[in-house]
Amino acid sequence: MNVTNLVWLLFGTLVPSFLICWCSVWFVRRWAIRWQLVDRPGARKVHTSPTPMGGGLAIWFGVICPFVLGQILLWLHASGGPIGSTIESMVPGFAREHLPGMLHQTTGLWVLLGGGTILMMVGLADDRRGLGWKLRLGIQFVVAMICVSWQGWRLTAFIDIPWFTLLLSVVWIVALINSFNMLDNMDGLSGGVASVAALMLAGVLLLTPDPQARQPQLFVAGFLLVIVGSLAGFLLHNRPPARIFMGDAGSYFVGFCIAVTTLLATYTEYRGTSHHAVLAPLCVMAVPLSDMLSVLWI
Repeated sequence: MNVTNLVWLLFGTLVPSFLICWCSVWFVRRWAIRWQLVDRPGARKVHTSPTPMGGGLAIWFGVICPFVLGQILLWLHASGGPIGSTIESMVPGFAREHLPGMLHQTTGLWVLLGGGTILMMVGLADDRRGLGWKLRLGIQFVVAMICVSWQGWRLTAFIDIPWFTLLLSVVWIVALINSFNMLDNMDGLSGGVASVAALMLAGVLLLTPDPQARQPQLFVAGFLLVIVGSLAGFLLHNRPPARIFMGDAGSYFVGFCIAVTTLLATYTEYRGTSHHAVLAPLCVMAVPLSDMLSVLWI
């Protein structure tokens, strides 16, 4: 991928989600009190004034909207005719050949976003009224299990034991969801770490060709860059002193999406020599995972 194509990819993924989330946060901040999405000072909390907690809703909206628009454009392109030709002419040359593949991948995309939306709503309910940890954890396990078993998204790690890799994948997803949630204890921390992790994973996938197609892994990398754009729009409002928090709605959604993308990516060939490359997600997620383990230990 040359520099021009990379610029088109970054512009088409980062900019729309950034603008949508950045604008959405203004709206959420204005309506947070009416929606009962306010974090009030007290106990171990260090902020001194009531702060809106609906940032996760804006992050979700910043991710969902570009994909909804993209899905509509793909349907129009697939229908053919003058509209389909016009849409194809507007797509950069390097991405034009991937349009049929994009349409094929949309089922998995909406399963991923559907699972993330369910968890976002669970987090939003917890932000508003508070939910028991057993209920929240149970829903996380159910959503992760459905996605892993239905779509076959698994961390294989060269382990040929299907039931074990399925269980490992579910635990991995739930662990990352809660690691980003526990990391959300300081202005800009969880969103900042998530954006850096997603950006690093996207870079790995753009530099690591798919073993079969011998091309950069554009689909998963593009998804991660959309998340980065949305998080960047949120972080402009969340930088110290934060004017809004992402809340459980944001940490659940972001943690789930990043966790699943690590399962979708390919880091090395099965018969390759660099088997250690499968540890890339573990290295990138070292900060949130180590923080979660230290919190549990304490």
